[in-house]
Amino acid sequence: MTSQRIDLPDLSDDENRDVSRLLDFIASKARFNRTVDAYYDGEKTIRATFNGVIPPQYYRLGLVLGWSAKAVDALARRCNLDDLVWPDGTLGDLGYRDLWNANQLGAEVSQGITSGLIHATSFATATRGEDGEHPALIHFHDATDATGDWNARTRRLDNLVVVTGRGGDGHASELTVFLDGRTVTGVREGGKWSSETAEHQFGIPAAPLAYRRRLKRPFGRSRISRALRAHQDAAARSLVRLEGHSDVYSFPEFWMLGADPSIFRNADGSPTDRFQQMIGRIKGIPDDKDAEGALARADVKKFSAESPTANLATLNTQAKLFAREASLPDSALALTDFANPTSAESYDASQYELIAEAEGATDEWSAPLRQVIQIALAIQNGERTVPDAYRSIDCRWRDPRYTSRSAQADAGSKTIAAVPWLAETTTGLRVLGLDRQDIDEAMGERRRAQALARIDALAGVTDGAV
Repeated sequence: MTSQRIDLPDLSDDENRDVSRLLDFIASKARFNRTVDAYYDGEKTIRATFNGVIPPQYYRLGLVLGWSAKAVDALARRCNLDDLVWPDGTLGDLGYRDLWNANQLGAEVSQGITSGLIHATSFATATRGEDGEHPALIHFHDATDATGDWNARTRRLDNLVVVTGRGGDGHASELTVFLDGRTVTGVREGGKWSSETAEHQFGIPAAPLAYRRRLKRPFGRSRISRALRAHQDAAARSLVRLEGHSDVYSFPEFWMLGADPSIFRNADGSPTDRFQQMIGRIKGIPDDKDAEGALARADVKKFSAESPTANLATLNTQAKLFAREASLPDSALALTDFANPTSAESYDASQYELIAEAEGATDEWSAPLRQVIQIALAIQNGERTVPDAYRSIDCRWRDPRYTSRSAQADAGSKTIAAVPWLAETTTGLRVLGLDRQDIDEAMGERRRAQALARIDALAGVTDGAV
């Protein structure tokens, strides 16, 4: 795709050049993004390899493996934004539940995480809603349509470009540019750009959700790494060999000495179909009248079919190699030679690397989500900037370990026994293993019971006064 020059009226020449450069960067990553998308979506088939051993038609079967999707989803499903917390205030007073529900924040964060794992990063933005929309909107953008410049000194974005529409030529026809204190939206019609600007005092209301970022790669790396792709390709080739083996070597092999070739022909003299020859049962073979001695009577020699064990062992080894690279337990992919955990401790041990990966990932994503959510709450509450009191608003992630309700309740009861006043708080109920819905319902019933008790007490005082 050729470079696209952007000329938004509300941007300076330097800013338009920056936008054009960022769009070129998105285009330069398009091939890689299509590749990892194909692996995740199960659309990546193996390349045709004609080695003279496996017939070429087996490489055209379109055999695929879903291992890359499993590597992404296994980690993403352990990284769940459970709630928000505000130690210095009451989130209900800010209407955070409205923000959560209107933006479907739990589901949207999960989608942003999945896209970030596939493409190395995704981007979260906070904007003011238009007429008929919620006052504050939080969106997540795929790296195939968004990028920006990272400032290592401020540890924030200097800008962000999001392509919101493309024309028939594949070039951007609609886009949003996030700049310091300005959000510019542009539309291309008839080859000419028009733009609108909304000013604010929230800096750059956007942040990247990068996976495994490092100093020289601030936007991280894809979980579908080159090593994982290589292991999956090798396993897919083994799958082709196994398919060919099933067709070629699943039938026993026969050698017939001294047989008249006419037994493999139809009544009209045409050769019998090869498949019919293989599955047919030979009832009798006539003697060859023209032959002499031992060759006068047909002799059938049988060779047993080859076992697919070697191919299965290779596929199993490749599954384990993939699992090791993806921090997955052997039981996630391997076919044989793995032990299922029989206790909570052994289960945690088998999942340790994946749990550690999830904890590290959520630690990295907390800061950008915190930044965007604080801005969105400020917009929703009509604040011009993010109040200092909001700075303690943070994300609570669900525990990546799968703990049984009974085990969690047992551990929670011991904690509350040591700190009894926790039992009267939502934190104490959470420690006991109750989820957010149970906690909300329990606290609501408690408030109603307390209100009725106060009414009864007031009624008793009134009766006594009378």
